[in-house]
Amino acid sequence: MQRQRPVTGEQLNDGPPTTPRQSAAVILVRDPPARHGVRDTGGAPSPDGSSFELLLVQRNPAQPFMGGYWVFPGGAVDAHEGEGDAAHRLAAVRELSEEAGVGGIEPAQLEKFSRWITPELLKIRFDAHFFVVRAPAGTNARADGRECVDLRWDTPRALLGAYASGDLALAFPTLRLIEQLSVFADADALLEHARTHEVQPTRPRAVLTGEIARLYLPGEEGYDD
Repeated sequence: MQRQRPVTGEQLNDGPPTTPRQSAAVILVRDPPARHGVRDTGGAPSPDGSSFELLLVQRNPAQPFMGGYWVFPGGAVDAHEGEGDAAHRLAAVRELSEEAGVGGIEPAQLEKFSRWITPELLKIRFDAHFFVVRAPAGTNARADGRECVDLRWDTPRALLGAYASGDLALAFPTLRLIEQLSVFADADALLEHARTHEVQPTRPRAVLTGEIARLYLPGEEGYDD
């Protein structure tokens, strides 16, 4: 029986679980352009009145992993970057610069926000560490045109609305993270939360239902099936 791939197109794994590759991503936040006077590629004042925006990049549709999906800038840790938290921070800053052209951020400025480990049922797996940081003043983000072909700044509520209407393809972790980010009143509240809370790994499960693989979070009905 041929099994349908999960919604983001990952290949299912029929053998022993793949060891997750260490990776890192940056949740870059800024005040809406109307407040700080800087308009970036894809930026626009928020009609929903939200007081901060997030940066997403669109992966090249030709990429074998999550091609065409909108995600936070990030990628795998390189061998020369070492191991542990320091390596994740170095990789996060490097990927933000490579994919979105955003520099001027030191690894120590990053605040850990979340950690996601890809389900064992999927062939390509990552142990992904997500950091949040405020964009430097005057940031002019731009997609690299290779790994990422587009980018956009928008509020969490606007991004969720675009996803709900089918206008924005979001990877599962990106969607869930944006939902979590949407509860914060402003960037200061978000950054304060990141500084003070302890991050525990999130381990979604991919569960086969007939020919369809569905993703569940701990506590959701179907996670233990």
